[in-house]
Amino acid sequence: MRSPGLAALELRRFGRGKLPRAALVALLVLPLLYGALYLWSFWDPYGRLDRIPVALVNDDKGATADGKKLTAGDDLTKGLRESDTFDWHEVGAAEARKGVEDGTYYLSLTMPDDFSRRIASSAGDSPETGALQVRTNDSNNYIVGQISRTVFAEVRQAASTKASRSFLDRIFISFSDIHGATVKAANGADDLEGGIGKAEKGSQDLATGLQQAEAGSGRLSDGLTKLDTGSGELADGARQVADGTQRLAATVNGIADKAGPFLDENAKTIGDTARLVADSAGAVRHNLGTLVRTAPAAAEGAHRAATALNSVYKARCTDPVLPDPACADLKKAQQAADDVARVADDVNALVADQNGDLKKLDGRLATLQQQARTLAARSPHLSEDLDDAVAKINKLNQGAAQVAAGAGKLHSGLGTARTGAQDLDEGVGRLKTGADTLSGGMYKLADGSGKLSDGLHDGASQIPDYDKKDRDRRTDVMADPVKLVSKDLHKAPNYGTGFAPYFIPLSLWVGAMVAYMLIAPMNRRALAAGAAAWRVALAGWLPVVAIGVLQVVALMSVLHWAIGLQMVRAAGTVGFLFLVTACFAAIVQWLNARFGAAGRILVLALLMLQLTSAGGTYPVQTSPGFFNALHPFLPMSYVVEALRRLITGGGLTPVWHACVVLLAFTAGALALTALSARRRQVWTLDRLHPELTL
Repeated sequence: MRSPGLAALELRRFGRGKLPRAALVALLVLPLLYGALYLWSFWDPYGRLDRIPVALVNDDKGATADGKKLTAGDDLTKGLRESDTFDWHEVGAAEARKGVEDGTYYLSLTMPDDFSRRIASSAGDSPETGALQVRTNDSNNYIVGQISRTVFAEVRQAASTKASRSFLDRIFISFSDIHGATVKAANGADDLEGGIGKAEKGSQDLATGLQQAEAGSGRLSDGLTKLDTGSGELADGARQVADGTQRLAATVNGIADKAGPFLDENAKTIGDTARLVADSAGAVRHNLGTLVRTAPAAAEGAHRAATALNSVYKARCTDPVLPDPACADLKKAQQAADDVARVADDVNALVADQNGDLKKLDGRLATLQQQARTLAARSPHLSEDLDDAVAKINKLNQGAAQVAAGAGKLHSGLGTARTGAQDLDEGVGRLKTGADTLSGGMYKLADGSGKLSDGLHDGASQIPDYDKKDRDRRTDVMADPVKLVSKDLHKAPNYGTGFAPYFIPLSLWVGAMVAYMLIAPMNRRALAAGAAAWRVALAGWLPVVAIGVLQVVALMSVLHWAIGLQMVRAAGTVGFLFLVTACFAAIVQWLNARFGAAGRILVLALLMLQLTSAGGTYPVQTSPGFFNALHPFLPMSYVVEALRRLITGGGLTPVWHACVVLLAFTAGALALTALSARRRQVWTLDRLHPELTL
């Protein structure tokens, strides 16, 4: 009989009674217990975290930052309550501690009373870090603790980002304030530079002016020295004038004392005399022409008379006979004649000096005549005029005394002024030296102010000035400068999909293992009939493969339509699993065929080794070296890798690689089973009396 017929015969025996049929159904459903139930039990645990009771303690008392109330604890509590992360229970600190201890809550999150104050401190002089307190209890559940660390890391990051965003926003506002202040400072530096430029020119003008002032102060000092000398002389002269006016006043007052009564008594006589003079002057004017004609002859006659008298005097007075009285009279007559002769000469000389110009002499006589008449008219008031004259002389005397005193003061003041002018000259000299130094310093200051202005403008251009939109954008970036841009090329939608490549081959291995508990690894009829060894191997392998195909169809149908497993390459996955179940069946068949009852234990042991070295949960690199060494030599390692590519997507190279490996394992296992079949066709004492029977 051919191998397929032997396989069909082996399967038909399961339909001969209720118990075999039930056993066949159990074989078909058994992979579901391992595959479907396991995957279903934790298909999407992260999607159901909102069912985990967690204690939330908000002891935050709030704080004030920049005049605004900050309630970070309340804000975070609100955000957590609105999220679906956990089943939050807002309780007190003591209740939370007790609940985590006794298992009422899996963990607790506490916001301390200074949470807001610490966050607000970022704007002060002593910034502090706000701390969230998490309490877990691994005796309740270790995995929940691991999950909470991931979740609370995100919560901490969100809270830190929010606090950083507020802090950085103030920094960027400060940048804008600094920029504006620097621009103002730069503009002020421009004004300062212009003002210093003007001041520099002014200092140069001041130095020039002080140079001129120094020369002027020198001249002033010299002039005041001369004035001081002159004022000394003036003071001396003024004192002399005052002394003279004093003597004049004393004299005039003495004369006035004597002349005053005389004028009062003789005012009429003076008037009459003045009129007489006026009349005489008028008569002289009237007889002026006669005088001019007779003056020479009269002078000549007067000389002749004087000569005659002189001769008589000499003749007689030299004669001692004449008595002395006569000579005395003659002497008088002689002297009188001489006087007349001199007067006649004077008159003649006067007339001669006029050179015949009678108009001038007449004018002078007219003036005399007029003044005499005026004197005659004023003669009644001469006493009053004398009093006025004395008063004026006294006033002049007083004024001269005041002038003398003032001249003394002037001399004293000019002496002080001279000393001050000398000090001024020296001070102006020092000022000029200082002005020169100031001019040099102002030049340096002007140069420095220019550099300051340029530097401030450069600095202002380098200080950023952000508007609100730009500030918000930069605050977001700097508050969370490094974002994790995660791009999953072939993302598994849930936890169950990620573990399906691990539990599916597990269930198929268990299915093959249980199948060979009910089906003999080598057909006894074929062995008894002496069929070829390879026919015997195929006859024992094909029934389990057929059952495995049905197991794959049942398992994948439930996973896809009942649980929701989505496969990128569904047909390829199912086809590959047909190859997997064929390979597993061949390996399990050989172990049972070769080792008999002990082979079943080896099948289970090999399953354990594959599960621990296949890298189905954690990467195999994280396992001890023993499992890393086993990994490339066991078929399930390749099955898991290939199923990941078929279910979630990716390159097919691992799939083709796995197919080659599985075919090699299948062929090798069948060959070893055939070898075992050949050996089983020879009866030995061990076959008749096996050491172990299961």
